Amino acid sequence: MGGRFIVTYRVFATTKPEALARAEDVALEQTVEIPRHVVPAGYVEDVVLGRVEAVAREEGGTWAARISYAPDAVGEELPQLLNVIFGNSSIQKGLKVTALDLGPVMSARFRGPRFGAQGLRHLTGRKIGGFVCPVIKPQGSSSADLAALAYATARAGADIVKEDHGLANQPAAPFRDRIPMLAEAVARANAERRMAGDSTRALYFPNIGGHADQIREDAYFAKAAGADGILMIPGIQGFDAINRLARDPGFGLPIMAHPAHLGPYVLSPDTGYSHGMMLGTLMRLAGADISVFPNNGGRFGFSLAECQDIVSACSTPDGPGLPILPSPGGGMSIERLPDMLRLYGPDCVYLLGGSLLRFGDRIGDAIGAMRAALDQNET
Repeated sequence: MGGRFIVTYRVFATTKPEALARAEDVALEQTVEIPRHVVPAGYVEDVVLGRVEAVAREEGGTWAARISYAPDAVGEELPQLLNVIFGNSSIQKGLKVTALDLGPVMSARFRGPRFGAQGLRHLTGRKIGGFVCPVIKPQGSSSADLAALAYATARAGADIVKEDHGLANQPAAPFRDRIPMLAEAVARANAERRMAGDSTRALYFPNIGGHADQIREDAYFAKAAGADGILMIPGIQGFDAINRLARDPGFGLPIMAHPAHLGPYVLSPDTGYSHGMMLGTLMRLAGADISVFPNNGGRFGFSLAECQDIVSACSTPDGPGLPILPSPGGGMSIERLPDMLRLYGPDCVYLLGGSLLRFGDRIGDAIGAMRAALDQNET
């Protein structure tokens, strides 16, 4: 195998010969994209051309095809790696990407997240237990109102204070006005926590929106203004936007990835990516330290098995780079947190938004209840 990396595809086919033929077509399509009989002998055929390594029957009657690719088919850029993994073949039905094994060469080129789960524990001081993450919203609120909410949740003991992904550069709370105000509010809350003897601190993650050529500038603005991390939307901005910042030695902040716009990649049973591959493996590959996903039982339709697939892909030591923190959310409530903790474990960012706002001026009590719910089952 040498330094080749392996992509596993779920192939929908009736017989093994049919599945093998489809896999051979994928190996061709994803690399040289010319008829097999005209592939040049030598380097192109022996190295660059994708290679079917195995095709095995799965329990559901589908087939798992493992196809290896040469690092030379990629180079050093993430967009081309994604292109090789599932470029033209993503337009075909009956084919789904389920796993990625980078191998040693590609693992050295794509190191994944800068911080990962343990890095976030170090930054927050939260040595054990789940992470409490309120969402600052709603869109249309003023910067002052959002800052007041950020202060209240941080002061009450939140670990990560995350802006809603819908907060961009709207007139009610423009990006460059909002970020310094919320950063100051969270910093003030952290100072008061330290004075009260709290060894943990809240991290403020503003949402980075704007145009593609403004992402880096806005991320650096947020850092200079006092942000402790950032939220990005790879389904809109691209996975490479995350990767460029994760690999930027001058940036050096953790990145949380939001799943907006990625639903069509995972919702079809016979096309796209598996849930774990898209919202776990690819997030790690891009360099995200936290991956947000819709929890089972909320207002989105992910099954328990699909959510567990995401958590497993985020946390397995065999994934790209460091294990990262999964972050279930989407219509969750404090009452469900004990059950979620039993399902997903402590290495998880538990995200609540709208259900917190109903507490109004007592939102600090709600944060305390979140902490208690996560701590009561700690072993």
